[in-house]
Amino acid sequence: MAFDIDMIRARYEKLGTLVKKAREVVGRPLTLTEKILYSHLWEGTPSSNFERGKSYVDFAPDRVAMQDATAQMALLQFMSAGRNKVAVPSTVHCDHLITAKTGSSQDLATASTENKEVYDFLSSVSNKYGIGFWKPGAGIIHQVVLENYAFPGGMMIGTDSHTVNAGGLGMVAIGVGGADACDVMAGLPWELKWPKLIGVKLTGKLNGWTSAKDVILKVAGILTVKGGTGAIVEYFGEGSSSLSCTGKGTIANMGAEIGATTSTFSYDESMERYLRSTNRADIADLANGVKEHLTADPEVYANPDKFFDQVIEINLSELEPHLNGPFTPDLATPISKMKEEAKKNGWPTKVEVGLIGSCTNSSYEDIARAASLANQAAEKSLKPKAEFTITPGSELVRFTIERDGYIKVFEKIGAKVFANACGPCIGMWSRVGADKKEKNTIVHSFNRNFQSRNDGNPNTFAFVGSPELVTALAIAGDLTFDPNNDTLTNEKGEKVKLDPPNGDELPKKGFDVKDAGYQAPAADGSNVQVVVDPKSNRLQLLAPFTKWEGTDLKGLNLLIKVKGKCTTDHISMAGPWLKFRGHLDNISNNLLIGATNIFNEKINSVKNQLDGSYDEVPKVQRQYKAQGIASIVVGDENYGEGSSREHAAMEPRFLGVRAVLVKSFARIHETNLKKQGMLALTFADKADYDKIQEDDKIDIIGLTGFKEGTPLTLALHHKDGSKDEFKVNHTYNAQQIEWFKAGSALNLIGSKK
Repeated sequence: MAFDIDMIRARYEKLGTLVKKAREVVGRPLTLTEKILYSHLWEGTPSSNFERGKSYVDFAPDRVAMQDATAQMALLQFMSAGRNKVAVPSTVHCDHLITAKTGSSQDLATASTENKEVYDFLSSVSNKYGIGFWKPGAGIIHQVVLENYAFPGGMMIGTDSHTVNAGGLGMVAIGVGGADACDVMAGLPWELKWPKLIGVKLTGKLNGWTSAKDVILKVAGILTVKGGTGAIVEYFGEGSSSLSCTGKGTIANMGAEIGATTSTFSYDESMERYLRSTNRADIADLANGVKEHLTADPEVYANPDKFFDQVIEINLSELEPHLNGPFTPDLATPISKMKEEAKKNGWPTKVEVGLIGSCTNSSYEDIARAASLANQAAEKSLKPKAEFTITPGSELVRFTIERDGYIKVFEKIGAKVFANACGPCIGMWSRVGADKKEKNTIVHSFNRNFQSRNDGNPNTFAFVGSPELVTALAIAGDLTFDPNNDTLTNEKGEKVKLDPPNGDELPKKGFDVKDAGYQAPAADGSNVQVVVDPKSNRLQLLAPFTKWEGTDLKGLNLLIKVKGKCTTDHISMAGPWLKFRGHLDNISNNLLIGATNIFNEKINSVKNQLDGSYDEVPKVQRQYKAQGIASIVVGDENYGEGSSREHAAMEPRFLGVRAVLVKSFARIHETNLKKQGMLALTFADKADYDKIQEDDKIDIIGLTGFKEGTPLTLALHHKDGSKDEFKVNHTYNAQQIEWFKAGSALNLIGSKK
């Protein structure tokens, strides 16, 4: 039986009534997205027709999921909220802190020793507050959620940007910062700006070398990394129905790379099959009873242009395999065009490593299709030219693929199987030779390929593809290999061709597992003690941020004016820094160390306005903090793209940065800044970015009259005595302004205990 079945049953019992009322309020047929949103309003019964992209709305999510890196800060905040137990079903998943190096068993044992303090903390906090705990090795949060907690028509939030993966099972699942999770766990409403809607109509059917991954790689090429910002993407059409549930999950997962709030699919037979296969027949039976409400009204898909803000159509029968990259997940290249694109751009074509797995592509189907190619390689005397690794998504998947012989198939061609964890996808990869910073190419089935992300080497050209294409390229050792048309020379000197991959959607003998890795919380956690050693370098109890002083902010130093792309990886790197995610002071030493300073074109090198020297960003900012000098960060487009990690907002706040001014924000990062009492501002005229000089003293004027919809003024006092003034915009509503005044959203919660 499924987890939280009573909650799901109660949700479905009122779904029809809420959808009917919402349809009356809106006065037209509803999309699936709208049905889910309107049925999860904090107010209960719908009474307002919300305006897309403008209305701030309070919601009541069904559940919260947290991974171990972000859970530390989320739960440290929750401990300060004065609640005895979480108000909604919540889980913690230990997947981010395991370094991929030797192989599954040894890497897991090493992580369990090195991270014992953090794991013990997360386990005890979970036990105390009624939170389900998934132990190290249980699997990657999003795969485990899909297997155990996701359900059609539900709403969840999670402290990881790829929470959106659950959209593959018909949810509205949204990545958030820890402060948002803290609110929901504390029984408070969760706020979101009512999203715009993008419809993607899928026609035809996948064939040959093409997979579900290629759908989202194609969409990313169309919409770019910010084309989905502020929008939910709803997939539909006969092509959608032909995809497996986990294939839908892959598409929804990587929707984070187009900036989408989330993506979702209508409930169909593939979802029913997946639910039954993962021991949730009870949910399938319930969903079948409300099936009409778990898809859009018929008029919507018949005339999508009338109901969506943008409609994209993709014919799956004509789609070809893609590789996206390097350095950005939206640079989409069909494999047939890779040879000319690589030559034109000077990309290294020798593939050094192929990696499959991650939360995006680690399902049974993914592994089975890749294994069919590995088996071909062995049978056709092809030895992989590149190193090849597999990262199973969960212990359920790993145990089942081992039972079905797939791990032995991979081992035949020399593959290495890593632990059921994030590993190389998030930079937790101890790659031999990465420290030499040599120019090289890797291919993987992950979701992100930002500079330095996977192995810490800024000269690693990472390309994103499907597991089957990655496997083929690892066998070929050549980025330009097109398996549709090219042949390979085997160890006997023969020309051989790889046949298209094949694999079962779900295991014929069903899933099996000896120990899934779940720890249920204590029925009564009141006597559970949570201990944080004050001398720890891994965990640190939080102190409240200071309240706004009630005046305009004047005389701010410019900390850095960032050039170009600045993701959360640039602002707060992962990899080896993950071990400090529960210690705000220590992790603040990675503040903006990946960002490029426009004034000297160098990474992690900014001018210290106290003495004129150049030094690392966090060192300079700590000197400003010691002198009581506040500062401002200036950035470019889509600032804060990538992970949901709130550390990218908490670190500058902790070190004394008061405002971040950019051309545009990624959604989650803007919200995280607001939650932490920061000023998140955008240029009213993007050309004003060029007016900011390295030695400027900067004033932010208008805060004493700070209100919704009213711009603020930025005054630049240049070193030569001249001055510039211009307007800057914000998206704060009345509630968010109160967060700023209180010093943070958490401070406001604490004041209402």
